[in-house]
Amino acid sequence: MQNVAAIILGGGVGKRLYPLTKYRAKPAVPIAGKYRLVDIPISNCINSDITKIFILTQFNTASLHRHIFQSYKFDSFNHGYIEILSAEQTLTNTTWYQGTADAVRQNLSHFDDPSVKHYIILSGDQLYMMKLHRMLMFHVERKADITIAVKPVSKEKASGLGIMKTGENFRIEKFIEKPSTKEAFEEFKSDHSTVHLFGEKNTSYAYLASMGIYIFRNEALRRVLEGKEEDFGKHIIPNSIGKYKVFAYPYTGYWEDIGTIRSFYEANLNLANTSSSDFNLYDPNHPVYTHPRFLPPMMIESSFIEKSILAEGAIISKSRISNCVIGIRSTIKAGSHVTNSIIMGQDFYEREVDKKENRRKKLPEIGIGRKCKINRAIIDKNARIGDGVVISPRDGIEDREEENYLIKDGIVVIPKKAVIPAKTVIK
Repeated sequence: MQNVAAIILGGGVGKRLYPLTKYRAKPAVPIAGKYRLVDIPISNCINSDITKIFILTQFNTASLHRHIFQSYKFDSFNHGYIEILSAEQTLTNTTWYQGTADAVRQNLSHFDDPSVKHYIILSGDQLYMMKLHRMLMFHVERKADITIAVKPVSKEKASGLGIMKTGENFRIEKFIEKPSTKEAFEEFKSDHSTVHLFGEKNTSYAYLASMGIYIFRNEALRRVLEGKEEDFGKHIIPNSIGKYKVFAYPYTGYWEDIGTIRSFYEANLNLANTSSSDFNLYDPNHPVYTHPRFLPPMMIESSFIEKSILAEGAIISKSRISNCVIGIRSTIKAGSHVTNSIIMGQDFYEREVDKKENRRKKLPEIGIGRKCKINRAIIDKNARIGDGVVISPRDGIEDREEENYLIKDGIVVIPKKAVIPAKTVIK
């Protein structure tokens, strides 16, 4: 694994995850109460003994850079590193990253370690656990130029992903990005025997989708980036079929692309249900690493809690919590009922002097106030929810954006640092 380096793509503007990306890059969005999305690909690398890691960033990077700097430091005997490469102007280039391939192309001059024979390219906003060293073995055994991690999916999901047809020994014969026509779906539908080779028993999963995880031989990566194509999925991969030895690596474990508010919401609540969650946060052989905060233990007073994740430092008083993810330092005051929601928590505890000053300004304290009823909501960090607030969107509610909240896909999203006055009703 000393011959491998990972390139983690920090993503674009993240419009579909707005307002969670209003103040931060997509990979910096909190998940599972205490982690950031970028912790997932970094942990997959570390758990696979890949310790040469580049992270390419561009939008709203401050909190992402701070998190990486505070969380990941390799000792001098490890020979590993995590290097952040932000978009930069040079004498030969004055533009920002125009796509995934262009981001890597603009940084080729930084990938000059002669010991690196293969580059693995990962997304910074996906939730999965993968033994990346097994994918590398697959890649090396077939003497591949390019290997793509592939997962069987249904027709509904296939329309938003790169889909391929494979032949003997998993070599890719055809590739299309986001098929939309009836003819394309028919052409790229795999037979049951092919899907079964991937270990998938559900016959409705008849399409082989790219997970956006690639391994390139060093020489192949540099050759495919000699042109001006901007994106791996749209341009580089389709143009490489037939010219290079491109293989599909079969993967049937849990994988979710956290690209929308709905997918983010469902993935988090799935983690809270340990009986049905396919992503195991409690696997001792595959830990998820993050910033060590040294917070006090959570404190729970006379409360009822079921099917929920509670992060360290949370303070819950005389409340009911059901099917929720409660983030670090979260404060939920007496008489509140929170269901089917994600509370991201707080970056700090308020001091008494600050509480007095906020009361003078008629501002609620940070956290969830007394006698609140909250259902189907995402409450971002440092939000102030006043006493008696009701958040419970009705079925079929239309998307809309108000001054202090947004409704998207039937979910109420309270942005970071937003203030919801006491007795506000959002339905």
